[in-house]
Amino acid sequence: MYRIKELETGEDLSGFSTWLGHQGVKHEITRESGAQVLWLDNPEQTEPVLAALEQYMSRDDVRQQVNQASRAPVRGGRWQPAPRHSPVVFGLIIVAAVVAWLTGLGENLMSAVFMYVDPRYHEWQSFAQRLDALTGTLASGQLWRLISPDFLHFSVMHILFNSVMLWFLASQVEWMDGRGRFLALFLVTSLASNTLQYLVSGPLFGGLSGVVYGVLGYCWLSQQRLPRFQFPPALVTFALVWMIIGFTPLPVWLGIGRMANEAHLGGFLGGLLMAVIMSPPGPRRTA
Repeated sequence: MYRIKELETGEDLSGFSTWLGHQGVKHEITRESGAQVLWLDNPEQTEPVLAALEQYMSRDDVRQQVNQASRAPVRGGRWQPAPRHSPVVFGLIIVAAVVAWLTGLGENLMSAVFMYVDPRYHEWQSFAQRLDALTGTLASGQLWRLISPDFLHFSVMHILFNSVMLWFLASQVEWMDGRGRFLALFLVTSLASNTLQYLVSGPLFGGLSGVVYGVLGYCWLSQQRLPRFQFPPALVTFALVWMIIGFTPLPVWLGIGRMANEAHLGGFLGGLLMAVIMSPPGPRRTA
């Protein structure tokens, strides 16, 4: 361990210490002869840790933000939330599971209720027909169809993969940024992904993957302004490469079928837009 800094014993560093642990910084805080001493396992981390400590000690808003983050559901340095930490995200996954059951994974007529427009009553083969169908659907008050395709899934693996990814990423947004911000992010990315996919290919699509791409785009860009989310950087690269592959014939050749590529693109762009529009949150108030 390397001795980094001495501080007065009256300074409460418990929240800062917990936050350092969540960042994977191995350290100790000891007491000796009327002082607290901060030790680091890796001396190369000295400069950023001291800079963070200075902000923590000099700015009340940073102290509140760090103390809030220190109460995050992190175990062993990993994000491990329970449903009570992100009830909105958990509720969305439950709705998707119920819809998957009601529609028989997209195999029965109930599926048409959740599609962007009802393909039984509208022509949608051309772009002009899709616009007419959308106009008629909205005029009849069926506004739920703008987001209901999110909850349609067509296989067990489809809903499991989307649910796991949404839970891992979106639960962090709901906890760190608040439910209001997450709901705004969900609505924008859902509208962007579903609308782009429908206008390009018609109503025969579904799934939460567009929202997942949107949340990933938001987390990645907003993280540049205020680090607070946990996800491997390679995840963004993998997701983008997978999206590009989706625009090629390769998935069809491999027997995967055509993916909702426009939904992925629309959701990702929507997430980036929300990261630009919504500045990183200030400290959250706690009762």
